[in-house]
Amino acid sequence: MKKLSLIISVYNEEAVLEKFYKAFCSIEQNLEYGGGGYELIFVNDGSTDASMNILEVIAQQNKNVRVISFSRNFGHEAAMIAGIDHAAGDVIICMDADLQHPLECIAPIMAKFEEGYEVISMVRTSNKSAGAIKNFTSRAFYRVINALSDQVKLEENASDFFAISRNVAAVLKENYREKVRFLRGYVQNVGFPKTTIEYEARARVAGESKYSIRKLFQFSV
Repeated sequence: MKKLSLIISVYNEEAVLEKFYKAFCSIEQNLEYGGGGYELIFVNDGSTDASMNILEVIAQQNKNVRVISFSRNFGHEAAMIAGIDHAAGDVIICMDADLQHPLECIAPIMAKFEEGYEVISMVRTSNKSAGAIKNFTSRAFYRVINALSDQVKLEENASDFFAISRNVAAVLKENYREKVRFLRGYVQNVGFPKTTIEYEARARVAGESKYSIRKLFQFSV
């Protein structure tokens, strides 16, 4: 029986949280867990809007929802690590709350774990909400990293939408505890069977991206 832990980073997302939760509920009954069930772990990364209030209401409605709240904004990487540290699932999926990461991808991710993979990197084929400059710099970043390293090779356009097994999570909990982390890079190089799934990033349902490049790689606790 496989339990699913879905980790969702939240930073000033009051406009989309209820939409995200309703969207998950609409697909949850069609997911195959093998009897293990699921948990939603929302990590409130120091939001200054009504995000925490909304999360508290959702948690009261659903016993499978857990909320971790930071005292201030520590950055996206810290939020993901905190969620992984507290996850009880056999399959752990990290994603954002803004619905750019399609919830419909959860089913094919679970299927890949049934095939024996333990790391699933979600690779963007396009990003409707990103401009030409952002898409160019994203591609350039991966090409520079791959050119500089002989051993570490990253999937181009791999995103912060990824999935790992309980075994991989255990390694991340014991190692890779640096102040500055590059989580999507770590999970590709921990030595477990890995594969990729392509997806098309959707336009944000509401608002703008709250994580700048600086915030994405902000110091964590």
